Amino acid sequence: MSVKQSHYEVALSEYSNRESAITLLKQHRPYLEMLPSMRRPDESLITIPLPVGRIRYPKPRTAQQGVVLNSHETIRLPCDLAIIMCDPEWKIKMGVEIMVFIHRPQEDFSDLLIRWREVQVCLSQEYEWLMPARYEHILSDGAEQVHPLFVVFPQTPERIKRGLAGASLPFVVESLELFSDEEMVSGTLPVEG
Repeated sequence: MSVKQSHYEVALSEYSNRESAITLLKQHRPYLEMLPSMRRPDESLITIPLPVGRIRYPKPRTAQQGVVLNSHETIRLPCDLAIIMCDPEWKIKMGVEIMVFIHRPQEDFSDLLIRWREVQVCLSQEYEWLMPARYEHILSDGAEQVHPLFVVFPQTPERIKRGLAGASLPFVVESLELFSDEEMVSGTLPVEG
């Protein structure tokens, strides 16, 4: 049995919630320990599904009167979720970010690894996040540390899990038990009324 689109979609929608993102971090303790406040974990991180960043490239260009401008580009990063740490007291972004990569249908080890490498290349430049409306007031410039976390499923081929382990990349196997059977069968979330 292979990974289905519904596995990916349900995992992405679930981890977009802070509480579920914290549950995900609990499966990889070193990342859980990066939360600025264990007493107030809900206020210690921001989740950005399918994140967009404004990359500042050092390629100068010349404007009128010889003024040198930096080149900017807004791109969607090839990760599935950015988890940004925040100080719950000061409501400011901290220097640690975790990029989550969920195994997609038809994706092999090299595809998954290439997505992480592309994020590394993009975030090696100066950048800032396009934050969700609720957090637009938070200064969102780049991080001091960017860490990957891979989410795979029981249906994920063993070669991918071996490859991640061999490359010393942290991953968790999502059993999908936190999702209801209805969500997995239909691939949709239940409508709350």
